[in-house]
Amino acid sequence: MSNNVLVATPRSQTGSPAARRLRAQDHIPAIVYGHGSQPVSVTVERRDLRLAVSGPNGFNTVLSLKVGNDTHVAVIKEVQRHPVRRNVSHIDFLLVNADEKIHVRVPLHVYGEAKAVAQAGGLVDPAVDTIEVVTTPNQMPSEVRVDVTSMQPGQVIHLHELSLPAGCTAVGDPDMPVVIAMAAQGAKSAPAAEAAPTA
Repeated sequence: MSNNVLVATPRSQTGSPAARRLRAQDHIPAIVYGHGSQPVSVTVERRDLRLAVSGPNGFNTVLSLKVGNDTHVAVIKEVQRHPVRRNVSHIDFLLVNADEKIHVRVPLHVYGEAKAVAQAGGLVDPAVDTIEVVTTPNQMPSEVRVDVTSMQPGQVIHLHELSLPAGCTAVGDPDMPVVIAMAAQGAKSAPAAEAAPTA
């Protein structure tokens, strides 16, 4: 488990005007909840957050979240971004235990070269960007990897066919397409033979 430490400062002022003031000062409004505790409104420094999630697990990093005099094990449950600038505008932190099962979304990473698809003029296209899994904070992966080397034109890899890291179980329709080897558009048909002249 990560020992990345992030300091969260409790805040008493809530609402849009207060949130805008915080963001203007490079603070990110956030909320901390979980384990039956009352949600706590906090703020974190944008620079500190960037450092805390700079490792390979990114926003799936398990954090040591310091709130006042207390330190909690926490994960980032949800990230809201500005619709235009795309910078983080709000965060939900979920308190967790090291061995409890939690639902998280993990990036899907496609690797390898599908030569048969390329030779046929086709394209390998991920149908989704992330996969929802059930896992523990101790076993939370940074990504789900899919090897497309042996894919053939027109082939589809479904959710149930993924090889997941140890301790992870996929959530969702087992038949959901996750990677599609799109066949090339059929070449234009050769001109049909000229019909015999009619009488």
